[in-house]
Amino acid sequence: MIIPKTREEIELMRESALIVSKTLGMIASEIKPGVTTLYLDKLAEEFIRDHNAIPGFLGLYDFPNTLCMSPNAQVVHGIPNNNPLQEGDIISVDCGAIKNEFYGDHAYTFAVGEIDPETEKLLQVTKESLYVGIREFKAGNRVGDVGYAIQKYTEAHGYGVVRDLVGHGLGRKMHEDPNMPNFGRRGRGKKFIEGMVVAIEPMINMGVKDIKFLRDGWTVLTKDGKPSAHFEHDVALVNGKPELLSTFKYVYEALGIESNEEDEFRQA
Repeated sequence: MIIPKTREEIELMRESALIVSKTLGMIASEIKPGVTTLYLDKLAEEFIRDHNAIPGFLGLYDFPNTLCMSPNAQVVHGIPNNNPLQEGDIISVDCGAIKNEFYGDHAYTFAVGEIDPETEKLLQVTKESLYVGIREFKAGNRVGDVGYAIQKYTEAHGYGVVRDLVGHGLGRKMHEDPNMPNFGRRGRGKKFIEGMVVAIEPMINMGVKDIKFLRDGWTVLTKDGKPSAHFEHDVALVNGKPELLSTFKYVYEALGIESNEEDEFRQA
């Protein structure tokens, strides 16, 4: 069952989402060759707690850390460790936080130093597909409209769309209805309703769509060992239109990137 939020609850969720956004911005300044993901994880936990919030992933379903950190061929749910990042790596950083009893949850895939053009294109197309999907999150549409848009956009570039993992509703629980696949058919699935909040998160592989799991029970890998990218935003349906609760602004400030990509999703 979809749980719509009041305008007041949406504003509380924005606070949670922005803590995650600021955490990702802080992490952006620290990602460089030689840094370990476990070090970054500890920084994130301290940052979230210092902002009067609780790490949303730590202990959730028994996950052992604050961040899911998934380099290169890892799709999502990678466990932080002491292996240093290498020049040319990419790494998905997925973060959650709880404040005011509501979750924030979003992700960004970073380049570690200089990356090859083919991988750079994967990151660019995957992030673009996130906004392609968000545009379809509007009154009158259904879950399948978002999934179809993401799938069409990314498959046109020859990429594989992960089927086994999906986005989701968000609220007082990390995972609420509806599931938000990154594939689908127009006009199918649950209808969007005013006040609902979802996490839209394309997980796109350079090669095949198929995945496999490590024995740790968490880490998801591409089956062919090619890189995967992952971007995620929290979005509310307000006045029939998508409104971003999270932002990549802090990431871009840290990386010196200028962008107006989010402007169309900010309502007055």
